[in-house]
Amino acid sequence: MKKVTVFWFRRDLRLEDNNGLAHALRQSDPVLPVFIFDKNILDQLDNKADRRVEFIHAALLQMQEQLLGRGSSLHVLYDTPLGAFRQLLKQYEITAVFTNRDYERYAIDRDEAIRTLLQEHNIPFQSFKDQVIFDQNEVVKDDGKPYTVFTPYSRKWLSVLANNPVTHYDDKKQRNHFLQQSPITIPGLRSIGFQAVDQPFPSQDLPKALLQHYGERRDFPSIAGTSKLGVHLRFGTISIRKILQQALPLSNSFVNELIWRDFYQMICWHFPQIGQGRAFRPAYDLIRWRNNEEEFEKWKTGQTGYPIVDAGMRELNATGFMHNRVRMIVASFLSKHLLIDWRWGEAYFAEKLLDYDFASNNGGWQWAAGSGCDAAPYFRVFNPTLQAKKFDPEGKYISKWVPEINDFGYPEPIVNHEMARMRCLGFYSKALKNSE
Repeated sequence: MKKVTVFWFRRDLRLEDNNGLAHALRQSDPVLPVFIFDKNILDQLDNKADRRVEFIHAALLQMQEQLLGRGSSLHVLYDTPLGAFRQLLKQYEITAVFTNRDYERYAIDRDEAIRTLLQEHNIPFQSFKDQVIFDQNEVVKDDGKPYTVFTPYSRKWLSVLANNPVTHYDDKKQRNHFLQQSPITIPGLRSIGFQAVDQPFPSQDLPKALLQHYGERRDFPSIAGTSKLGVHLRFGTISIRKILQQALPLSNSFVNELIWRDFYQMICWHFPQIGQGRAFRPAYDLIRWRNNEEEFEKWKTGQTGYPIVDAGMRELNATGFMHNRVRMIVASFLSKHLLIDWRWGEAYFAEKLLDYDFASNNGGWQWAAGSGCDAAPYFRVFNPTLQAKKFDPEGKYISKWVPEINDFGYPEPIVNHEMARMRCLGFYSKALKNSE
């Protein structure tokens, strides 16, 4: 059997500026690049035209082309992680396994199971920071405790960055230290039970002009003022370090969004209870949600009678994307106007968003519902009509997604705003009083 160092790709689907891969390539044994289509995850997806699986597949094909040019090949398995590593242990003499860290509950448990399996064979398992700028305890309070409020976290983050500039992990001397082998066929989408959708994916480009005007344009959904890089950052087809390097001299607002991303990933790591479906603030688990299924269906399909809410949901359903300002509006509407459990909305976004990321999705939903760390106070209830006037003043975004807005067929508002606001305040205050 061939002696190999395994590099396990997960949320880092690129060969360039990949921290764990760079470390693997410095080992004495050649690197076998591995990706696992995880049955534990894929078997839970009802939509067999899930564009995230298609995106991953396309990224793997691109990496395979690069690896073939270096005389190597990607080894792609369709199995559970444990099953896949048992296969690899039969095929190769593995001397070490390298990978990049993930901070979600499932990923942490998965990695522990693989670490235990490898320990039985005296094989070291090493993980590295790659998908965030700072992780674990790199940005914490002076007493070592994690931050739960964003503003002081962001100040500390920037001070840590000033003293620890980002490094890139391109080791050109080791570029060809991959295992030299014949091409291994990558399973087709259909062979793992999925199919392609004929829609383009967002570009990896981050134009200078977008960064320069990001602060003043980012809140207006009719303007192409956001990067749409979320899916690339989610699956690591682009380096977070490269994005930060481009943004630092041009846009504090954009850098701030990258800090939010790190913040939510570290909340996920420090407070694993959020990965078990619990509110960050336990008192909010006492809210007696109305959970009207008919109203939830109208929210999902964009038939609430509130044009900005309906436009957002229709954009999500049609494209797998929703503008960030609109995400906040529709999340607030579901949890506060309709008093439907934010977890219902979180799960629907998880099903539909191309750039779905547990930490950011959970953080955003709990922010909107008031139950999260550094959340909007429960008594702040967005008025969707005023939000539309402020952020879509000419109605361009709304008219694109709700063309029938002036027709008799467009529904009346599902709920009166002022009544819903007062009802929300009553429900929330009662739950919070009961927790005292």
